[in-house]
Amino acid sequence: MSTSTVNGGISFWYAQDGTPIPREPLPGDATADVCIVGGGYTGLWTAYYLKKAVPFLNITVLEGKFCGYGASGRNGGWLYNGIAGRDRYAKLHGHDAAVRLQHAMNDTVDEVVRVASEENIDADIHQGGVLEVACPPAQLTRLKAFHAVEIAFGEKDRVLLGARETAERVRVTGAVASTWTPHGARLHPVKLVKGLADAVEALGVTIHESTPVTDIRPKHAMTPYGTVRAPYILRCTEGFTANLKGHKRAWLPMNSSMIATEPLPQSVWDTIGWEGRETLGDMAHAYMYAQRTADDRIALGGRGVPYRFGSRTDNDGRTQPATIEALREILVRFFPTTAGVRIDHAWSGVLGVPRDWCATVTLDRSTGLGWAGGYVGSGVATTNLAARTLRDLIQQDSGQAGGTELTALPWVNHKVRKWEPEPMRWLGVQGMYAAYRAADRREAAASTAQTDGIARLADRIAGRG
Repeated sequence: MSTSTVNGGISFWYAQDGTPIPREPLPGDATADVCIVGGGYTGLWTAYYLKKAVPFLNITVLEGKFCGYGASGRNGGWLYNGIAGRDRYAKLHGHDAAVRLQHAMNDTVDEVVRVASEENIDADIHQGGVLEVACPPAQLTRLKAFHAVEIAFGEKDRVLLGARETAERVRVTGAVASTWTPHGARLHPVKLVKGLADAVEALGVTIHESTPVTDIRPKHAMTPYGTVRAPYILRCTEGFTANLKGHKRAWLPMNSSMIATEPLPQSVWDTIGWEGRETLGDMAHAYMYAQRTADDRIALGGRGVPYRFGSRTDNDGRTQPATIEALREILVRFFPTTAGVRIDHAWSGVLGVPRDWCATVTLDRSTGLGWAGGYVGSGVATTNLAARTLRDLIQQDSGQAGGTELTALPWVNHKVRKWEPEPMRWLGVQGMYAAYRAADRREAAASTAQTDGIARLADRIAGRG
């Protein structure tokens, strides 16, 4: 790690766009029609759509730090149509139900772009689609299988590209094939979350920041400054859910880390290409994700230390030096001409992982408690679909509307068991990602086209197989 690399400080996106001055904390006990706990994408989108649908609603958002402090301000800026758990939902509810869920996600990408334009939110959005590449033979086998599955779930506009066609888009060293979908865009996460918070506030929603919620009960959200009472309490805390009383084992806070290079000169871009500014990923088990930013940097992420004992979260985004070096190695392996470039920023954040790796949105009609999350890294778009679904569930429950296409999607009211207690939780996650990294190394060194057996075993143990 270079001495010039900023480590932490929440994220590069905040270093570039500026850390906001927090809004006023909750001044004391209060009432609302809907209380939303968490000021990230899920909470803000939910407030936005609810207020748009029912303008007279009194909506309060409570945020422990400031809006976008968590994953919403630290992610890779991938607005794309992936959703965690679709294959499992197909097994539980049938193929057609999962196809409807996938179509809803495809439409969600366009919905985010539409609202950003309508609300004059300049979030550096570029709809270049999503390109996922394969390098070793085993990755090529998984890529072809993945492509076929996506087609089967209704993504008829997805294409499979050979080595030459892939290089015409992005010249990734060693890439033998790729799959591309138009249902994706690159964006600046912090510009989106700041603009969304401003839009929500302009609609008349009350946002209290620096107000950590310590406990959620039916009709009560408790903070050190007072309690907000409301018929509906919505938990929109994603990777920080374990901080709430009684939720330590609900969703595991998985760590993901990122680096951002200095702005690259045109001579480097001439060797890389990437003129379409697609979001870029691969088919490794410990996968990477990247984007070409609006100011011509490469922002690239992946797993470092995947989980901290006891569901602890990081300190303002600081990550381990070894993780930074590992991400730099991926960068240079993909793009050798970046070997001498400066890494300006490194950071980390947590994402919510349910025990069965399935995103879900729920409203308990008997208690008025609702929640959404478990996005497993696909939250930039999924949060929007979750928010519109929470809106419809609340309107249905309150008698203002009937069921909708969204309330009938298979991820609604999905139940999942809790994670194992410590130390089994820590040992399991550490072992799983050690296995994935080992499998990636073995596949890179071998000529076999089959997925390494270590990875298949890790999938079964994790509940992903």
